[in-house]
Amino acid sequence: MKDRLHKQLQIEIDTSYLYKKLSENTADAGAADIYKTMSSIEQTHARKILLKILVSDENADFPPPSAHAKMQVRLASVFGWQMIASSLMGTEKMIAKNVITSKKEKGEEVNPDILNHFSILDNINKSSAGMKGGTLAKLEGRHQSVGGNALRAAVLGANDGLVTNLSLIMGVAGASVGSKGIIIAGIAGLLAGSFSMALGEWLSVQSSRELNQRQIDIETEEMENSPEEEMLELALIYQSKGMEKEEAEKMAQKVFENKESAIDTLVREELGLDSEELGGSAWEAAFTSFILFAIGAIIPLLPFLLMSHFHPVLISLGFSTLGMFFLGAVITFYTGKSIWYSGFRQVLFGLLAAGLVYGIGRLIGEMVH
Repeated sequence: MKDRLHKQLQIEIDTSYLYKKLSENTADAGAADIYKTMSSIEQTHARKILLKILVSDENADFPPPSAHAKMQVRLASVFGWQMIASSLMGTEKMIAKNVITSKKEKGEEVNPDILNHFSILDNINKSSAGMKGGTLAKLEGRHQSVGGNALRAAVLGANDGLVTNLSLIMGVAGASVGSKGIIIAGIAGLLAGSFSMALGEWLSVQSSRELNQRQIDIETEEMENSPEEEMLELALIYQSKGMEKEEAEKMAQKVFENKESAIDTLVREELGLDSEELGGSAWEAAFTSFILFAIGAIIPLLPFLLMSHFHPVLISLGFSTLGMFFLGAVITFYTGKSIWYSGFRQVLFGLLAAGLVYGIGRLIGEMVH
């Protein structure tokens, strides 16, 4: 019971800290005010939990924000603050689920407001939801930021390169091929994998762009052929976000006073697309995928390039183990798991794959010789 309360207290402190940082780094005043208020609410929750702890531990006090939370803030300053909002959504959902389960086990009534924080974040993330005063605020989190996704893609891309090339190198090493052959195989694996990832990403993003453009063309045609119906649909969308019917209709009418504005708004509200971005640049995605895969793939290859006289296979495994642990640890910013748990899990699966391929390489090597 005591450990559970301490863990819950730390979660509330971290959540309050992250909301505070979001409020300080959100340009829109309306969204910043919401985040600030939610930070204050989490502080209130933390005080209530601390009072329970003080019953059995009179020296208890508020803990500082955890290293995990501080690392999230540092990464968000580089990759975008949306990654914190996404992380908080997962935290709020987990807290709500735990509370609901606890209440059901005790036979207590579940308050439907338990998911309020999750819903608020979801509304800010997707669109503005009926703000005070009825104004449709354009919150910073309205459109999905690439921040959190960029970090996740970076981790997964680098991990693919590391595990793939480590397995390839271990397989060739298992076949008793010399360092020269391993280096050739490693470089070939790095280039082949990087180009394959780049091409796959280019095709994926380009296909998505073409599909999005097709949807925009259809929406534009519908607006030109049936502007009244489209204006009514837009008003209904505004109503679904919390606006009064009359105000929603006035807002839709104002939007339709300008054709370009109307098309952009319809595309954004009905399709959830940005007519200028269309899902991002296919070439940028391809280049990024190439670089990320190559960064991961070079790690197990480096010892063979630089340390051929110092047991490069073992050093390669050592470098790769550190790399996999780091990548597994970074994933915890989304899963909320322990850094040690996720890091060692990543190492276990990566080394298992490399070990299996090494064994297959040994078998093939003996068959060939």
